[in-house]
Amino acid sequence: MAAGTKRANDDSTAPKAKKTKVDHRSRKRQSLAEKSAQPASNTLAEEVDFPRGGGTSFTPIEVKAIRAEAVKEANEELFKENAVKASHREKRKSEPKKKVKKITADGKPDTLVRVEHLNYKRIIVGMKIFGQVMSVEPLALIVSLPNQLLAHIPITNITSQLTSLLESMDDEEPEDVSDESDEEGPSMRRQVPELSEIFRPGQYVRAVVTAVHTAGSTDTVGFSRTRDESQKASRRVELSLFPDKVNEGVAKADVKAGFACSAAVKSVEDHGYILDMGISDILGFLTFKDAQRSRVGEMRLSIGHLLDVCVTKLSSNGRTCNVSISPEFVRSTSLTEVSNTTSVVPGSLVSALITSVQPTGLNLQVLGFYNGTIDQFHLPPGDVEENFKVGQKVKARILYDIAPSTPSRFALSLADHVVSMTDKSVDVSEDAKQTSLHEAFTIGVPVDPMKVIRVEPERGLIVEVTPTVEGFVHISQVSDEHVPMLSASSGPWKVGTMHRARVTGYHPFDGLLQLSMKPSVLEQKFLQVGEVKVGEVIKGTVKKLTDSALFVSISGNVDGVIWPNHYADIHLKHPQKRFKPGGSIKCRILVVDPERKRVVLTAKKTLIDSSLPIVASLDDVKEGLVTHAVVFKVSEKSLQVEFYNNLKAIVPIREASETTISSLSAAFPLGKVVQVRIISCNAETGRIVSSIRQASANFKAAITAIQDVEIGHSVEGVVSEIQKEKAIVTLKPTQVRALLSLNNLANRRGIAVAQLRSSLKVGDKLMDLVVTSRNPEKGFVLVATKPKEKEEVLQKSALILESVQIGQIVGGRVIRHIRAGALVKLTSRISGILHPTDVSDDYESGTPFPPVDTVFKAAVIGIDTDKRTLTLSTRRSVMNPSVHVPVADPVINDVSDMKAGSTVRGFIKSVAEHGLFVTLGRNIDARVQIKELFDDFVKDWKSRFQANQLVKGRILSVNVEKKQVEMSFRSSDSSRSAQLTIKLSDLSEGQKVDAVVKKIADYGLFLEVEGSKVRGLCHKSELSDNPAADVTMALRSFRESDKVKAVVLTVDSEKRRISFGLKPSYFVEEDFQEAESESGAEQESLGVIDEESDREHVEGIGNEGSDEEKNKETVNAEEVVDEDETMDVDVDVSGSLVARKGSQTNAGPSAIRSVLKLDDGFQWSTVQQDVDVEMESSEKESGDEDQPSKKRKRKHKEIEQDLTADLQTKTPESNADFERILLGSPNSSYLWIQYMSFQIQLSEIDKAREIAQRSLKTINFREEREKLNVWVALLNLENVYGTEESLEVTFKDAARHNDSKTVHLRMAAIFEQSEKIEKAEEQHRRTAKKFGHSSKVWTLFAEHYLRRGKLEDARALLPRSLQSLEKQKHLKTISKFAQLEYKLGDPERGKTIFEGVMESHPKRWDIWSIYIDMEAGQGDIMNLRNLFDRVLAQKMTSHKAKSFFKKWLELERRIGDEEGAGIVKAKAIEWTQRAAGESA
Repeated sequence: MAAGTKRANDDSTAPKAKKTKVDHRSRKRQSLAEKSAQPASNTLAEEVDFPRGGGTSFTPIEVKAIRAEAVKEANEELFKENAVKASHREKRKSEPKKKVKKITADGKPDTLVRVEHLNYKRIIVGMKIFGQVMSVEPLALIVSLPNQLLAHIPITNITSQLTSLLESMDDEEPEDVSDESDEEGPSMRRQVPELSEIFRPGQYVRAVVTAVHTAGSTDTVGFSRTRDESQKASRRVELSLFPDKVNEGVAKADVKAGFACSAAVKSVEDHGYILDMGISDILGFLTFKDAQRSRVGEMRLSIGHLLDVCVTKLSSNGRTCNVSISPEFVRSTSLTEVSNTTSVVPGSLVSALITSVQPTGLNLQVLGFYNGTIDQFHLPPGDVEENFKVGQKVKARILYDIAPSTPSRFALSLADHVVSMTDKSVDVSEDAKQTSLHEAFTIGVPVDPMKVIRVEPERGLIVEVTPTVEGFVHISQVSDEHVPMLSASSGPWKVGTMHRARVTGYHPFDGLLQLSMKPSVLEQKFLQVGEVKVGEVIKGTVKKLTDSALFVSISGNVDGVIWPNHYADIHLKHPQKRFKPGGSIKCRILVVDPERKRVVLTAKKTLIDSSLPIVASLDDVKEGLVTHAVVFKVSEKSLQVEFYNNLKAIVPIREASETTISSLSAAFPLGKVVQVRIISCNAETGRIVSSIRQASANFKAAITAIQDVEIGHSVEGVVSEIQKEKAIVTLKPTQVRALLSLNNLANRRGIAVAQLRSSLKVGDKLMDLVVTSRNPEKGFVLVATKPKEKEEVLQKSALILESVQIGQIVGGRVIRHIRAGALVKLTSRISGILHPTDVSDDYESGTPFPPVDTVFKAAVIGIDTDKRTLTLSTRRSVMNPSVHVPVADPVINDVSDMKAGSTVRGFIKSVAEHGLFVTLGRNIDARVQIKELFDDFVKDWKSRFQANQLVKGRILSVNVEKKQVEMSFRSSDSSRSAQLTIKLSDLSEGQKVDAVVKKIADYGLFLEVEGSKVRGLCHKSELSDNPAADVTMALRSFRESDKVKAVVLTVDSEKRRISFGLKPSYFVEEDFQEAESESGAEQESLGVIDEESDREHVEGIGNEGSDEEKNKETVNAEEVVDEDETMDVDVDVSGSLVARKGSQTNAGPSAIRSVLKLDDGFQWSTVQQDVDVEMESSEKESGDEDQPSKKRKRKHKEIEQDLTADLQTKTPESNADFERILLGSPNSSYLWIQYMSFQIQLSEIDKAREIAQRSLKTINFREEREKLNVWVALLNLENVYGTEESLEVTFKDAARHNDSKTVHLRMAAIFEQSEKIEKAEEQHRRTAKKFGHSSKVWTLFAEHYLRRGKLEDARALLPRSLQSLEKQKHLKTISKFAQLEYKLGDPERGKTIFEGVMESHPKRWDIWSIYIDMEAGQGDIMNLRNLFDRVLAQKMTSHKAKSFFKKWLELERRIGDEEGAGIVKAKAIEWTQRAAGESA
């Protein structure tokens, strides 16, 4: 059989006459022989041609069928020639003028084989194909196929051995690895090779098609979500490299020396590798020597490795063969003969005879038997008919088998790079130096001009870039507008026209450039990450802001990311206020990573505006270069800074600053931009050492000796340089450099810093300077001006810690502020701490937090030898104890120094969630709870306070053992806790107390000692010293709650009775003066001292005065005010109460109306100002200032009337208010939830839960919506303040008492609002499992995934949902998913889904309308016009057609143009006339 094949191939090369006489008998015998032999070779490749004994392997029935078929074919051949002659004249007329030459192997005429392009429709499962690796991904290969097609190969489709290793990885346990020896450990870790170790870009592979997906399919493995167009396109076709699939059908007899195929490493033996060739009963063997010789410098092969091999020798038993993997050998070996068509594997180099030359390609005869074609893409450049002649022999490489075809046909390639199995190379210089295509034409490079040399009307343009390089422009890339068809003879893109384009990619297998002529692509600045240049300043558009990063669109498909530490030069607490989606942002390229396709940007203004050199690689590093860097890591001994492109450097602590730094992390926070100078660079290790200290402009390497300059010396010097905040002074005569703060010099001269900077000149002489610090290592000193006061002179000698004494005066400079106060540098080894309470005897007049670089003198009040730190004080009473100085704020050294009820001042240390912490002394802090901050409820109390504010409060309690102090800012009730300790036993006869009238009887008054529960009787006889006075009238002058001064007459401890007297004779004038002073003390302003609004607010509440003062004002008012004025005043008083409520509205959100939102999400309250109340309050306040008060009795009565009338409009401010309102509206969930919110603001979480449970019992059972609102509020409460257990219990209760599906969906929404993404996803999954029959559940689940960017997970839900839903809900669900794709996913995928729906349900006008609305959101008027044409082409009612035409007209006016609107009107008239004609 093999000999016959070879002989037939040789005979076919001999030239034959076109017209010869045919011997019918010989042709019949030949045809019969071929027909009888062909089924045996095609169907049974392993059958023996001539069985022993001369018999046959066919059954009698098969032999009969074969003979009948041979006779039929012979008859057809006999009559074929006559039929050809009869129709010869007609065929000649229909033939083109240009004759096509064609012959067969035996020289007789034959029909032409059409040269067809490969496309996705012609690719079928099982097709064997030759491809080229385009890129190697972690879990897949991207492969370039013939005719600009792409495919992918998952990691599980490489070899069966590799797949088995991957599957066994999950079964291996860590203990197994740890038990292995050190020698076996590395080998075990290496036994699963990476794809990058097996393949390289540009490598050719033989593959078989395993799956063909529809357009837009993303259900493939090996890929993450990507924006790369090649990866997206490759998802349509899935290939496999399994040798047993690729080599399936290869006959054992055809495996001879020179046979090339693919094989996989099956095992590693002592002398070589056993290879799985995928051919039955044959294994390959590759020696270590041959493998090492062919893979110089590469690692040893692993099990599962795929190789291209060529058989060199077949063993005697035919079961094994020696192979070689030499690339030259594999490329050059050719296939000469085969016994079966299935033995021809893709990539085989074969000899072929040209049988026909066509304008579209060549027809060939392959291996003497089979037909083959070569399209124009795989022919060398030039004219086909000039380069090739019929009968010419060529060497070509098999690309794929054209299926289905009988007999078998193959597609081949004559392209030089395919035949030689190398990358496409081009000439880039005159010296004929070759370089690869992607290096010569990088993506984004403009191509101008290029010439159109061929037009494929429905596919695109083939253009000539250079004489040896061609490109392909797809029809979609010709113009930004839709182009339905291209013409080769007319139009702007006809053959021979010149155009401008841009490289957007490559088709490596075809050796073509992928080009685009779209103007939008030509105008883009970047097309891929590789084009972006590090350090370039660009403008982008904010795309999305997340918790972890800011995403910016740079150009087209190129996006960049900005990490939070690069949002600005300082840390942004609320970046969402600065970066709004769609906004423009100026930034600089920080890092470009082409492999990961990532661009990192920076928005730091310092880096953007920097004019210093860009350091992005070791080549840019030069010693002495000054540039900017960003601190990214801080350790105890060094800083690590980062330049561009992730290039890092180290800054030792000695090079971080001119001065000694105790904490690098405090001085250099992460993300800070610093200016550094490159000190050294090791190119081998990549270690760069830089200096911040030496980056200053005035740095000098030589350090001047400063031994003669001591701290405290008086010096003088000359200004040598003026900087922003300091001046460089050269001291005379030592020439030592000194630093002088401009603030210090300005304070000394009594002028502003700006004025000093303009008046101070280089060369000015400065006198009376004092050395405050020196640094011999760095060669400079710090100086300051001498103070004006002639006080105790600073120490002449150096300060030594061992000689320092308490009370000693020392000098220092503030270098920074720490938690304990100001850190003062005294010497290079000794520092001091100045606490804010030790700065001044009067906190208001002093500067508790002196500015940095302030130089001062202080007294030593504490010594810490271990930390070498002194505790300092600048109080005049401490520095000059002999001089009497008034002390407004005494020193508090211990908790025991304070007493309950005393008023003290301090500084806010921190603002916590539950209140404030106030510093009263060194290591002494007091706590102020939220309820003790204001007299009234203030919601937004944190905005009133900030750290280091001066505050004043009253001590409530002191716990000496625990060293805890409680403090209050409340003005009216701040002393109540101290007075509540007064008991009956504490009172004695004759003691004078403040009391309150509790009850009025005919026989006297019942009084209660103020601030206690002690009550007693003041008989009416003890009211007046005048016996003849009318005591009854005197009793009427009192009312309840009046404050009085009383004297204790008797105390009966046994009966627990006490008697009081109010006679004026019991008191002297000093008693009332003391009461006035106490009253004034009670009215004094507490809280923040330096805040005007807070002081006025507190004073306004406290200035109501005592009852006696009110009485006095009332009497005076009665003398001058008539009845009408009294009524006016009464109204004003009512207004003042409203005004007080308005003031609370201004102060915080406690007195505002709350609005509840439950439909779109849960919200406890929102701000809604009541404008009417505020206007009324302002008017009433202005009227109160000039009008005196009226009679108390009448005023009290009128106030009660006004408050009662205002009850319905007044915002609830207490539990009583809520209870009163709920009596009238017990079924209002709005009020119940507001009541819960009110308790939450008071940190009463348990009470809020109780109110929720109470509301559920109170609301009528028919009000299901109201109850659901309360349940949702309770779920929100448990989500924020409760535990997981309490939330789960509440959730189950809510699901039992309400619609379970609604509660499940609300729970998921609550998790999403609170940014608990994992819990939200779990809740959605839980809901879908329980309510899988609900379309809404699935669409909301998909929306959740899409909003989080999990497109694949969202799309996987659609087939799952259709399995669970009823059939009548399928269409609705599919439509919803398509809408979600338009809104949150890929609009193209949404379009594909809608197209599928419309194809199966063309009469669903509602879905047509939704489809059109979604497309309208994309703004493409051409797509909309196509949709309207399609829908209106169908038969419908006039009413429905009218609605579609109306919508079309609106869209044309909004998106299209007037011309389009006119066309719509014309089409509407045409449709109406046609419908009328049909009805007639």
